Formats: sequence, C-alpha cells, structure tokens
Amino acid sequence: MRKDDIKKAVAILGRAYARSCDILKKRSDPFQTVISTALSAQSTDDQVDRVTPALFRRYPTPEKLARAKISDVEKVIKSVGLYKSKARNIVAAARVLIERFGGVVPSDLCELIVLPGVGRKTANVVLIKSFGKAAMPVDTHVFRVANRIGIGVGKTPEEVEKKLISAIPEKKLAEAHFWLITHGRVICHARNPECGRCPVSNLCDYNVRGLGAGSKKRPLDARSGRAG
Repeated sequence: MRKDDIKKAVAILGRAYARSCDILKKRSDPFQTVISTALSAQSTDDQVDRVTPALFRRYPTPEKLARAKISDVEKVIKSVGLYKSKARNIVAAARVLIERFGGVVPSDLCELIVLPGVGRKTANVVLIKSFGKAAMPVDTHVFRVANRIGIGVGKTPEEVEKKLISAIPEKKLAEAHFWLITHGRVICHARNPECGRCPVSNLCDYNVRGLGAGSKKRPLDARSGRAG
C-alpha cells in the first residue's frame, strides 16, 4: 500500500473506532497490567476478567504474589488457558520485580521483557496503558489486520511492529493499536472477513487483490498475511 493510502486508511479507522481508545483516558495499575496481559496469551478477555478480581484480592502487590505458592495461584487462575505455566511465570515475574526493581514495575521496554512471561507485546501494552507511552503492541488481531490491509506487512510481529511505527505518527500509535484490534474483532475476522462492511475496503490490499468476501480466490492466511 502506498504511503498516502496508509495515511488515509489509518485516519478512516481512527474515525470509525474512536471510542475504542477510551481506555487510554485513565492509566491502569502497572502491576495489574503486567499480570493481566501475561495471562491473556491464548485466552479471551472474558476468561482473564473472570479470574483477575480474585487474583488481585488475594495478591494485590508484587510482594504478596512473590511469596505465593504456585499451586495456590494455579487454583485461582485455573479457568485460563495454560494456567500452570502462567502461574509459574507470574509468580516468577513478581519475584524479579522485587529482587531487581524494588517492587516497582519499570517503564522501559528492555527492562519489562526481563520479567518471566513478558514479551514485547505484553511490555508494549504496559507502556501504553500504564505509562502513556507511544508503542504498538502486536497481537493476533493487529498482525492479521496490518498484513491484510497492507499498512504493516511483515512475517513476524516484530516486523509488523516496525512497519506500523514507521507508518503511523508517534502520537497516534497507542490509539491505532486499539483501532486495529477493534477492526479485527468487528469486521476483519481471521475467517470470513466482512469486506462489505469494511470502511477501508477500497484501500485494502486484500480486497483490491480480489480476495475479499465473495471472491473465489484463495483466502488470506491469517498468520502470514499471504494467500494460503
């Protein structure tokens, strides 16, 4: 997609999903954001939201979670996918926060990814939600939509992140993250995207190549951004 078209597409998505950024109006607690986002891998928001109230009532601080028995944490988060490995990771992350950062969640990406179970996506989510920094977390929705539309084509989340950072003004990065997620959830589904409802269909590489809804051509591979 041409630079001018990328700019247009981002602006259109911004108008369409402006309300999705309301979450940025209030900073979230850094510790809770680290733990909640770490739990979200291969799980739905609803699954995570069902366990975090009890989890944070029992372990409201890094100090308390660091002292927790992993088996006890497992019981609290059991309904979340991969709960055993996640329980180990969040307890280990709390211990690193205490031992290395004095119990304070760092506001630097390179320091955040030192925490067990915290990768670039989780770290970037913490940066935008808790510290108000410009960042572009690339989850499955962002990866798919950016590749499919053509505004950030890449084979890995890191490549897509770099492309989006270079294409989108810094002051709009955090907002654009939520626009792309919402578009992926509402219209640009992994399977059977609703191209007829898409506000950027006339600019979208996927649709322009004749791969949109109703096309007989091969569908886009949601993981690679290429026709499968």
